[in-house]
Parts: sequence; structure tokens; C-alpha cells
Amino acid sequence: MVAARITVNGKEEPIAPVAPHTTVLDFLRERGLTGTKEGCAEGECGACSVLVARPGVNKPTDWVAVNACLVPVAALDGQEVVTSEGLATAGEPGAPAALHPVQEEMAVRGGSQCGYCTPGFVCSMAAEYYRPGRCEHTGAAEETADAEHGPNGFDLHALSGNLCRCTGYRPIRDAAFAVGAPTDEDPLAQRREQAPPAAVATEYTQDDTAFLRRDTLAETLRLLRERPDAVVVAGSTDWGVEVNIRSRRADCVVAVDRLPELRELRVEDDRVEIGAALTLTEIERRLDGTVPLLAELFPQFASRLIRNGATLGGNLGTGSPIGDSPPVLLALEASLVLADADGEREVPLAEYFTGYRQSVRRPGELIRAVRLPLPLSPVTAFHKIAKRRFDDISSVAVAFALDVEDGVVRKARIGLGGVAATPVRALATEAALEGRPWTAETAEAAARVLRGEGTPMDDHRASSLYRSAMLGQSLLKLYAQTTEAVPS
Repeated sequence: MVAARITVNGKEEPIAPVAPHTTVLDFLRERGLTGTKEGCAEGECGACSVLVARPGVNKPTDWVAVNACLVPVAALDGQEVVTSEGLATAGEPGAPAALHPVQEEMAVRGGSQCGYCTPGFVCSMAAEYYRPGRCEHTGAAEETADAEHGPNGFDLHALSGNLCRCTGYRPIRDAAFAVGAPTDEDPLAQRREQAPPAAVATEYTQDDTAFLRRDTLAETLRLLRERPDAVVVAGSTDWGVEVNIRSRRADCVVAVDRLPELRELRVEDDRVEIGAALTLTEIERRLDGTVPLLAELFPQFASRLIRNGATLGGNLGTGSPIGDSPPVLLALEASLVLADADGEREVPLAEYFTGYRQSVRRPGELIRAVRLPLPLSPVTAFHKIAKRRFDDISSVAVAFALDVEDGVVRKARIGLGGVAATPVRALATEAALEGRPWTAETAEAAARVLRGEGTPMDDHRASSLYRSAMLGQSLLKLYAQTTEAVPS
């Protein structure tokens, strides 16, 4: 097997001899690329962001910004990375490099103050600069712009995972809204037209610990049967925090993010099937609003930097009671395709969780796909109650999916997060709604039931009383939001 290697700013170099848990951040800094910085070590500040060449949605390759503090460098075996230093274009020998257009706008518009966060902002901004389709709106009239979308098509949510401690957001926004379209000579724009690096099998071992990747799902499942103690990772957005903050180590880590069998997305007559290793950004862009409830979830799920790595399989695999996707998937009546070396089985998500961070998944078993039955309920909403609007952990998360016909609730599915040891369906509230007229009286009565669902507790995010109150309020909010659109 070929030794693990990574291409950084156009130069290929071996990953060895670093430990398998070494992050991309530490690997880069040890090689003098100190523009990539550690601010939080858990994917919340973006000071560490870098660009990675990934399979594209609308072009062969997309430049995707990720948190270098979370991703093990071994996970990028065979892949291409560009740092803030690599964005500048080399000039004549002895002459300084020419700034990238994003760097130029950040400089001339005062977007850099203390400068600590600037390289991370630049990389996230560059990913949006190269996003296919953005330039279709370049030069649009000023009246088409708003606080979050510039006249050049730049989506400020691309920077939602980047934190400026100097509160220099206005000039950073000005820089983002000033960048134009990439030129035909831009090498990173040209790179999008070529295929991304192919997935490679990895067997990287140092100091009796291993980072492993197999070519196929079958090979991976056989490996997991042999190594049931292995930690399975995709985007490492959860495991990376465990490594950095809690100093956890694993004898064996198995990567599944590049497995073709886990990266399929199909919309069929009776269902939508989403591969467990597709990133949330890939799902969002490929579905393009086909599942409205998921479309409402995505902007509220962490940040773009996290969504560029996080997967539904990972979010469900951790079994966390405060993950944002389980309530939505419960409301959508999702089921999971679980695979091991002996075959596959399908389990309704409502029967998947068995306790705090526990599930019916057996040792050696993977989540291969998430299935959503069709047709979808027409009345949907996702309410995330948190201390910040974006990039925060939910105190309470509520997802609704209702069928309302002739003014009567024919079907109700409600998923809850943050109010019990597991994500749960609000079965009593569903029963209180079904068969009743969609009126203020019904909503108020069902809201009283919803306040008693789950077993909310007091913690540093919210009190049990607050959580209960927010459950009831979320249903009243749904009624207020939808009554004008639903026939009475």
C-alpha cells in the first residue's frame, strides 16, 4: 500500500511520522504554515479553516472550507489542501506574491484588525468566491442585496463559522460583497473543471495506533468485524472535539467518508434515500429544497464550516439527545439502513434510540443510508431554541410535519430534541392533534399536552420549566405561521 501523502499548496509530501490523531492544523503549523491558527479547538471560531478539493455538486471539483482543527491529517491522505498562504500567486523570483482577490479586498477595506482570525476568514471567503453559480448574480442591482446576500451573489452564511473577536464584521462583510468573479486565468478556478483526487485506501500506523480506510463498504464491514473497538469517523466534527478537548485517543480509527456506497442520494417515487456519508452541504445542494423541512434545518445546523464535514450518519451515530437532525428526521418518519458483514436491515428511527447515546446499532454495524418516505407532509417547521441564532447547541429543538385537509389535521408527526435522554416523538401531542380541526383552540389544547412531553431537566443551557414552556410555545408559533397558508 502506498505511503500516506497529502498535497498542500501544490506540493505533495508524506504524512509520516506524525501520530494518527494529529490534526491538519498541527500538521500545517509544524511545517511553517502558521496562518492556520487554533482558536477554540472545537470548530466554533474558524481561525483554522483551510480549503480542500472535494467532489463537486455542479462542477467536477468544489473548493470546500473545513475546520483544520478537527480533521485528522491522515483523513486527507491523497487529497489536496490550500491554506491562506497558498491563495497568493507567486510572482517573479525575489518579488512578493500577488494577493488573491479575497485577500486584496480584506486588506483595502480594513477587514483585518488584530489579524488572528483573518486567514480563516480568507479561506472561508475563498470557498464562497469559487462556489459555482455565485457569479450568476454578480452585478445585480443593489436593491436585490440584503444583510446576508450581496449584489455579487456572496452568501454571508459562508462565514457563519468564523469568529472575529475584534468585532470587525462590517468591513469583512464589505470585502465579501466587493469580490468579483474569478478570472479565466485563476488556477483554483481552473482546478474546478478537473476531477477531484480519487479516494485512496489508507493504512496509516504509528506508535501502535492506526487510521484505516478501505476501498469498499464490504471491506470496511469486514474490518469492523475484526476491530469492533474501532472508532468510525466521517467528517470528524464530533470525534475531533473529543480528541482536542477531552484528550481521547483510539487504538484504531476507521474512516467511511469516501465510501461510494455511503455517498449516494436518490429521489424515487416512494422515498428519498440519503447516503450516510454525504455532508450536510452536499445534501442541501443536491436536494435543493426537495425536502422543505431539511431545507429549514440546514441553515440552523452549526455553521457552514461544520456542515461541510458533518454527516447525517455521524449525527445519528453519536446518539446525542441534542443533535439537530434527529427531531427533523423523526417528524419525517425516517428509517435507517444498518449494514454489517452479514447484510442489511431497516430500522425506523423512532425505534433506533434506546438510551442516552445508545441505540440498536450492533458492534460492527454502520448506518449506510437514511430513508424518507414520500409523499411529504405539506405543513412543516423546525424551531431551534438556543442562545444564539446560528452556530449554537439547541436548548430545545422541535420539528413538525402535519397533513391538514379541509381544515382538519389528518396526520401529525412531531420530533423533539433536548427534552429527554434521547430524541423522541411527541406521541401524546400527535394524538391530541389528529382528527381535530386546525384551529386556535386545538393548537392551544395540544400545546398544553406538548409542554408535558419528554423529561426535560435543568442544566447550563436552560431550566426544565423553560424547556417545557418552549415546547408549548413552538406549537402556538407553528399555528400562527401556517394558518394563513392552510385552508380553514
